Amino acid sequence: MKIRQNTPAALERSKARTAPLAGIMCESNKPKVNILDIAPSADVKMVFPVKRKPTTSRHEFVAYWFAHHMPFTIAAMAGRGRGYIGTVFKGAPDNGGGWDGFAQMFLADPLRHPPEGFGARPVDSFQERVEPYFGWATREYVVESGADHLFVRPLTLGLPFPTSRSGFFKVVVFVPPQADADHGSFQSRWLTERAPGIADALRQVDGFRYVVSLSLEPETAPYSGMEELYFHDESAWRRFQALVGADDMAWWGAGEGPQTFFSDTEFVAIPV
Repeated sequence: MKIRQNTPAALERSKARTAPLAGIMCESNKPKVNILDIAPSADVKMVFPVKRKPTTSRHEFVAYWFAHHMPFTIAAMAGRGRGYIGTVFKGAPDNGGGWDGFAQMFLADPLRHPPEGFGARPVDSFQERVEPYFGWATREYVVESGADHLFVRPLTLGLPFPTSRSGFFKVVVFVPPQADADHGSFQSRWLTERAPGIADALRQVDGFRYVVSLSLEPETAPYSGMEELYFHDESAWRRFQALVGADDMAWWGAGEGPQTFFSDTEFVAIPV
């Protein structure tokens, strides 16, 4: 996605929404991150939020995803992509609402899903235990890499993948489409106005990774974009919240607010 330059009128309209995050910049009041220097991912990042059926326990969801679906997908993706990562959300055991996790796959082109969704006609035991799901195509911007803190450790006994990793506190934010918003302008301001301030707040609490994924088809996708923030523990996330507070929510403006989920475990089927 090409980042548009804001016109004077657009800058004036966004001033009130940009101002809250200005207070969390570093002492020089200039972000250390220049978002214009960050290139988007060359591949398409497909995002698949997944919800288990009411009759499926969370433990079954985790077991069948890791043991049944991931080996099947590794074989199916042979030569078609460079990464497949699953994130398991922490949540209430009764599955009262929301998502249970999401998968991300990096492909050369968007993956088109069947009209009824993946899993409507199950091809493995995992799909028998989750609701039909749909993917949406995004472009990823890695604002803070955190590569020194996020490791891939292949298994040493048996097949090396899939494997898992933990030891972090991950926050995932799904952002619904903004009512009456110009999608291109909204995504541009997300990168140029919001992301630098969020990255600086993350650094102030010793957070280590921040990724923004923006929809390639925002007119039809279920979400405009997604943020992934990584901290060493939950206390760092609470300190981050104290820095941005209500100002963070104010940035999104009117309309349906973001959906926030938490995780401490990722599955790595194909390393990125």
